[in-house]
Amino acid sequence: MSKVLVIEDNANLAFGLTRSLESEGYDVESAEDGLRGYDLARMGHPDLVVLDLMLPGMDGYTILKKLRAEGKDVPVLILTARGEEADKVFGFRLGADDYVTKPFSLSELLARVQAILRRAKGADKHEENAAVEEFGDVSINTLARSVKKSSADVALTPKEFDLLLALVRRRGAVVSRLELLKEVWGHQAEVMTRTVDIHIAELRRKLENDPSSPKHILTVWKAGYRLQI
Repeated sequence: MSKVLVIEDNANLAFGLTRSLESEGYDVESAEDGLRGYDLARMGHPDLVVLDLMLPGMDGYTILKKLRAEGKDVPVLILTARGEEADKVFGFRLGADDYVTKPFSLSELLARVQAILRRAKGADKHEENAAVEEFGDVSINTLARSVKKSSADVALTPKEFDLLLALVRRRGAVVSRLELLKEVWGHQAEVMTRTVDIHIAELRRKLENDPSSPKHILTVWKAGYRLQI
């Protein structure tokens, strides 16, 4: 049974989310302030954290930043009233796996929770085929889920790493945004293709010598993206 931690200061919303997740078969724990939520995220070993941003005690961004700085790679779904793209980009840069804006559809949130957990559990299935993949001066260890550029470690979020692997494993073939959304995030076609663009921009920033004129992570106009080995 997967364990989900809900960190949300709205008691009614937290109660509703907890009951809905429990009805889907999840083991759910909740916290109504950031300090308590942070402690539970660190010590409670959840499989997924549903994290509000505006919290008393410690805000959601700080919680996420501290977890990632400590090497905690637990998947995090941000749940917030903020809907501006800048907020989403900042959340993704800190290591969020997904983003749902209030008000939201409960069925959509449950589908995203399921997709994140399925993706996290499925990552282990590829270990037997683990190898070092390379392009340009970038080296990817798929078993260790680590990346180096010119022998220096590069910190990627879990979703950035999964997106990079999706490109690498296609060996230069074009892949559409919708395909990447479904493969990396488990989303249906109509859900927020801009998410892919945001993560591609971050990969370029971290891995390209000149992100404004990429040589490897290429846009194919009206088609999607491909990786030039």
